[in-house]
Amino acid sequence: MRRRLGHPRQHGKQGGGGGLLAKLSIAALFLLICSLSLLSAPFTPNTNGSTAQSQMNVEDLWKSANSGGWKPSSAPRSEWPSPPKETNGYLRVRCNGGLNQQRSAICNAVLAARIMNATLVLPELDANSFWHDDSGFHGLYDVEHFIQSLRFDVQIVERIPEIHKNGKTKKIKAFQLRPPRDAPISWYTTDALKKMKEHGAIYLSPFSHRLAEEIDNPEYQRLRCRVNYHALRFKPHIMKLSESIVDKLRAQGHFMAIHLRFEMDMLSFAGCFDIFTPAEQKILKKYRKENFADKTLIYKERRAIGKCPLTPEEVGLILRAMGFNNSTRIYLAAGELFGGERFMTPFRALFPRLENHSSVDASEELATNSQGLIGSAVDYMVCLLADIFMPTYDGPSNFANNLLGHRLYYGFRTNIRPDRKGLAPVFIARENGRTAGFEEAVRHVMLKTNFGGPHKRISPESFYTNSWPECFCQMETQNPAHKCPSENVMQNLHSQLVTENINREQHNRSDSTVSLTER
Repeated sequence: MRRRLGHPRQHGKQGGGGGLLAKLSIAALFLLICSLSLLSAPFTPNTNGSTAQSQMNVEDLWKSANSGGWKPSSAPRSEWPSPPKETNGYLRVRCNGGLNQQRSAICNAVLAARIMNATLVLPELDANSFWHDDSGFHGLYDVEHFIQSLRFDVQIVERIPEIHKNGKTKKIKAFQLRPPRDAPISWYTTDALKKMKEHGAIYLSPFSHRLAEEIDNPEYQRLRCRVNYHALRFKPHIMKLSESIVDKLRAQGHFMAIHLRFEMDMLSFAGCFDIFTPAEQKILKKYRKENFADKTLIYKERRAIGKCPLTPEEVGLILRAMGFNNSTRIYLAAGELFGGERFMTPFRALFPRLENHSSVDASEELATNSQGLIGSAVDYMVCLLADIFMPTYDGPSNFANNLLGHRLYYGFRTNIRPDRKGLAPVFIARENGRTAGFEEAVRHVMLKTNFGGPHKRISPESFYTNSWPECFCQMETQNPAHKCPSENVMQNLHSQLVTENINREQHNRSDSTVSLTER
């Protein structure tokens, strides 16, 4: 079996001196990732209505989805000036939430800095309030790679420098602002920029979902993709640990990763209580009251419109109906499942070859941080590199949504996205004893879903879930907006940056000469 190629920025053997992964240039990485979609045979689901029964070929599902001639590309396609040496001030942000909510916030912070012509201070990760984990940006991401990757886009510093003047040292105190949710670009170029110019620095907190996702500027959207899929690379030890787990899983053939979102916070958010014991319902209702807005939710109504997370058994029944058998190797990315083993037993009976990062790699680092940011980072990478990824609740789940977008960019890798609304009447009928034609009905619903190929983004789908078409291109197209940029685009940006730096130095020397002459 031919082993799949890993992500050129995030999946590679670690060698001496930082390994090949750390040595590849941005241009080489860009070219490598653009070629990924051509490396796998396409999968196009059989949706021919003339067949008597819905059919699904499992072997095809293990391949990447049909690219339709599209390739990932986030390099600029129009004039993109390098960031000026003198900026309007410093931008600090505090990224709240879990790993992937923070990841989106970091992308937004870079874009906000570009919009305001600001110097970005390395984003702060508010890990303690969510994960009780203080890893921070330095503990998770390769800081040097992050700064170097974005040198054509924004200036980044690790901290606001002190000002030394007349023998005195002065600290710049950032003025704190609370941005509106999904703030438009105009807020940053008016309110935020005004305060930045007044104080020299601003501190935006909190910074989750504080910049509108839908922006009518493809270059700004491509900058988000450069941050998300190129600049944000986990630290080498996290990458090595993730790669080790993937190698062990793939040593026995294909494997599927499932984000089993059957956890207390999501069940409380969804208001799906009735399948639990009275004691468990009390816990869920208490959690909901403490963390979410008060709202009357009726379980049967929620279930009928697909608003409840799939149970582990329902996930197993979907996969079995699609043709996966009990030899399928499955990696589970999940926190603590609510309700315990009684919900896992039916799933385990259908698919006994279940793994998680702790069972594949019993290292001390994962054992002590299995539910923290490092454990989540490892889960993210394993799900990214899996042959198939299946989120069971991709509504408000940042983990699932970001992964779907990353896998799309990573070469249209196959995703199985259950249509919970379409499947709800099928499962309800089964629970009421009408089991005839159950698997056929499941297949009929699933064949209408997208398996990872390019598709139009329709609200409420997030840009971070689907960055097509802004972050993709075609080699042969009549539409100039979709045409791939030249292969030397990154070298051109580098030359432009060098030229601008030389011009600045010459200008500064000229100013110094004029000043001396005047004296």
